[in-house]
Amino acid sequence: MEWLNAENLVAVGTAFVGIVASGIMVWYERRVPRRKRVGYRVQMDNPIGDDVRSGRPNRRLGLFDEAPGMSDATLVLLRIENDGSQGIARDDYTGPERHGLTAVFTDRTIRGVSVTQPTDTDHLMDHFTADRGFGYEDNTLRIPRVPLNPREHFKLLVLLSGGDVGRGIRLYGGLRDGEVHPNRSATPDDTPPLFSRAARLISILLTVCVVTLATIVVVRDAPPPVGCERGVLTVTGSTAFAPVVREVAAKYERDCEGSRITVDPHGSTAGIRELAAAATGGKGSPPVVALSDGPKPAGRDELRENRVAVSVFALVVHDDVKLKNLSTADVRRLYLGQITNWDEVGGPHLPVVLVSRDANSGTRQVFQRRVLGRGEIANSSVDCVHKDDPTAPVVRCELDSTDQVLSTVAATPGAIGYSELNLAERAKGLHPLDLGGDPPSVDAIEHGTSDYPYREIEYAYTYGRPPADSLASSFLTYLTRGNGQDVIRTHGHLPCWTPEGMRLCQSSPSD
Repeated sequence: MEWLNAENLVAVGTAFVGIVASGIMVWYERRVPRRKRVGYRVQMDNPIGDDVRSGRPNRRLGLFDEAPGMSDATLVLLRIENDGSQGIARDDYTGPERHGLTAVFTDRTIRGVSVTQPTDTDHLMDHFTADRGFGYEDNTLRIPRVPLNPREHFKLLVLLSGGDVGRGIRLYGGLRDGEVHPNRSATPDDTPPLFSRAARLISILLTVCVVTLATIVVVRDAPPPVGCERGVLTVTGSTAFAPVVREVAAKYERDCEGSRITVDPHGSTAGIRELAAAATGGKGSPPVVALSDGPKPAGRDELRENRVAVSVFALVVHDDVKLKNLSTADVRRLYLGQITNWDEVGGPHLPVVLVSRDANSGTRQVFQRRVLGRGEIANSSVDCVHKDDPTAPVVRCELDSTDQVLSTVAATPGAIGYSELNLAERAKGLHPLDLGGDPPSVDAIEHGTSDYPYREIEYAYTYGRPPADSLASSFLTYLTRGNGQDVIRTHGHLPCWTPEGMRLCQSSPSD
């Protein structure tokens, strides 16, 4: 396999972009959000009294025993540093007081403070005066507005009493375009890390992933692991699911050389009959897959099912019918011919026209099974306009495909029909109806927030189990678990091989 091709160039380009993105992310994390940062850390918190309360008595000589109030004394070394990318001036401290920072020592009382700093920062000592806010009271230490260049620091040695070591020590204050934060390290004079632990970890993982991806794609010499097979295959059945199958078949043929897939839908029932006929008198499983909106008819034990997706269907009405919702009871009355004009259910004064599918339609069978609970009334019109039977209560016609239903409803005032949801939403001149207050929504059904009834599992049937190395078996795997899942979602269905889809497909009332 020649490595210098478009696929590999894209992979290597992705790796390069990933590495650059890692660097940019780390730079941004370090430089942009907190350009000015004051960090602090406790480098020492030791008892210098008798420490009896902690159960760790020590040995002392001299003033440790003689000075009053030293029985519970502790000594804290607090390091304060500029660990950002910019210098901090006196005006960068934003508090209203004269001092810039405040340190609080929980449950302890300050007895004395000593300031230290590196030899090359002697100029900092001039800022530690009472006029500039330096002082303490009870457990609170006021620290002046000390200007600090990047990486500069000073230390405060604080003598305390009245509490045990390890009690909370907090430093706070306002800093323009920056923050005051504790540093992780408590090791004396240890320089804080240049990048945070999270930034380092994310950068390493991202770099390893994209470099591995580029390496695998460049060095491999086999086609993508989709189980490609050669041969011919016919996919028939559901017209509602046909747009999905056509697109998936085209993708499979592009990915797998030597395969030819013909999509020839005639309705769910007709597709199952065609599959059964193809197997008559032959040996093994014929190269035919039948898609069906719902389970196979009884007595077809030789057909093996594959659950593909949850499909949502919708009742659609002409845009002149301004209704947005119908109760299930009103829908049943409509399809029994008991409602002949839309004004009987709060709509306009227009005669009802029922535009239905033929008896082979899985969409119709789902509608009858899920919504009506019975069959539709007899056909009364060929052209969907005039009654061929004058005694019929309403005009009702039957058409061969979903596209025909949608175009007829859109062109006929007062018409109502049914369709796969995604096709209905894209059609002009008509709109879907809610049923019993529940909208036709894949997302609502997926997340368990809707009891919308007009839905069904889309099945793919084969005659028996096709050989593992057959085009039929490979295509079904591609459709249900491979790249076909993205196409299924794009067309408004929920793949059965997703976590939510698997739950819905296994718990369907059609079982």
